[in-house]
Amino acid sequence: MNDLSLTIDKIVLNINETQVNALYFRPKNDSGKALATFTHGFTSSKFSILTWAQRLSDEGIPTVIFDQPGHFLGSFHDVKDFDVFQDIAPRLFEKAIALHRKHYDDFDQRTLIFGGHSLGALTSLLHLEKSQYENKTLCIGVGFGFPPSGVTHIFQSPLFKATIDMRRQLVSEHLNPDIVFPWIKEQKEKLQISNTRIHLITGEDDAIVGKTGSELLKEELEKNDNHVSLEKPHKLSHHMPEVAAVHIKKFLKSEGII
Repeated sequence: MNDLSLTIDKIVLNINETQVNALYFRPKNDSGKALATFTHGFTSSKFSILTWAQRLSDEGIPTVIFDQPGHFLGSFHDVKDFDVFQDIAPRLFEKAIALHRKHYDDFDQRTLIFGGHSLGALTSLLHLEKSQYENKTLCIGVGFGFPPSGVTHIFQSPLFKATIDMRRQLVSEHLNPDIVFPWIKEQKEKLQISNTRIHLITGEDDAIVGKTGSELLKEELEKNDNHVSLEKPHKLSHHMPEVAAVHIKKFLKSEGII
């Protein structure tokens, strides 16, 4: 039998009646420095951020990636209603952290890395806004920002509407884009997270965030004494979050985690 350098546990995370699927990447050569937890964007699945977990586990960082509630590309677990989604989505990070705590006796000495793509970036920030950790924490948001004001956004374009009409069938009926998109906008504007290290990674070709969306978000987050940095790769379109893996590794190296 081959001596595996990595174990991937197949997990179901539960909160009340809500379930989602997760993958736990546990490298044999654990660096002992950090533990990471990520989730994906709207209508997508944990598969879209598989490269993040793979790249970090290659560097000895145990990583959980999990599906958002009511997202059917990752699993067929539904969500009762949108109120439940709002409550549960940020709290799933708690369940992932419980896995880390269970497996690593030195949990308290490790940096905790949170984050996600788009909607996943938002839910990670919402989690950290309401949670307290003794550990050093970092949050990484990919493809995340404010839409520019006074500009016709891609959401209003015929091409986007045609695409989302297809993709809306990949999520629960309770996660209608007509409900989710305004909620995302509202939650971004209401963020009260403070004193947190946040790194934003948004491609210059990200048509969803737009040319200045992440800059506007960075400026707003810095008003609450967050330490926010921004990287703008030339090629990192919104529908290809897997490309961000190399940039996540670059950031963690700059922070002394890798």
